[in-house]
Amino acid sequence: MTTSLKYLAHYSQDIQQQVRTLIDENKLKTYLLSHFPKPHQVTSDKALRQYCLTYKQQYIKQSAPLSQVKYDDKIHIINNALGLHTYVSRVQGSKLKSKNEIRIGSVFKKAPEALLQMIVVHELAHIKEKQHDKAFYKLCEHMLPNYHQLELMTRIYLTEIESNGNIYS
Repeated sequence: MTTSLKYLAHYSQDIQQQVRTLIDENKLKTYLLSHFPKPHQVTSDKALRQYCLTYKQQYIKQSAPLSQVKYDDKIHIINNALGLHTYVSRVQGSKLKSKNEIRIGSVFKKAPEALLQMIVVHELAHIKEKQHDKAFYKLCEHMLPNYHQLELMTRIYLTEIESNGNIYS
């Protein structure tokens, strides 16, 4: 059975080949566990909210408040997203009120903390920067200096769990 590298499609052939070799040698799980030996402990929606608010307070405290933060079982199915940030503006009297929600795919309930951190930073960055442009990635790197490396590791992690299930079970 050939494992799809759909999460790595936009990476170089060299990176894809390295991952393919780990898969072929049945060493991808071992590789991931060597980098991330245990999962995070942020398993409830309440804990996830607090986790997000800590980053928000530290890096983008002047931005609009978060109305909801939660894990969502349906996210992985929709557009192969890892998390979603939704933004709704409403006029209330003479003021414009905005609501920001962050939903993280439930697949990250049993993930390494560094990968959860990357997803949270990505979704928080959307509060200030709506598009995936230079300013967006600059903000991500400001909040998490190794953002791009963790994004790659997240995609490698997703490749493994899609093929063989969670690495911690």
